[in-house]
Amino acid sequence: MAKQSSSAAARRAERALRATPSGLRALKSDESVAPALDRIIHEPIRLGMVSALAVNERLTFNEIKQLLHTSDGNVSVHARKLEDAGYLACTKSFDGRVPKTEYKLTAAGRKALEKYLAHMEMLIQAARGK
Repeated sequence: MAKQSSSAAARRAERALRATPSGLRALKSDESVAPALDRIIHEPIRLGMVSALAVNERLTFNEIKQLLHTSDGNVSVHARKLEDAGYLACTKSFDGRVPKTEYKLTAAGRKALEKYLAHMEMLIQAARGK
């Protein structure tokens, strides 16, 4: 019985994904739902960074580290991945003799986040059977 409801949910998710809002590509019936997700943003630390920058014009390295309760290494590695994808812009300067790194969400990053959130909303609605 659980197997039937599971495959019914998968069929609803696939139907919902085919009726996509603009900007989100439809999946073929033989494609999995997961590959359509933006893997750059889907990682929890990167999703946190992009989300925080979506509501703040810019954040420093230390602000992001404190906000996400993570380490220097995590912020550094994930910020680099987001920069390489064109989702973040990084500005380095000095405040006196102290280095200061600031991040800002790019237009491409904002668009990618909006697309990701729309995709997740569709998956949630499909899972709820709406």
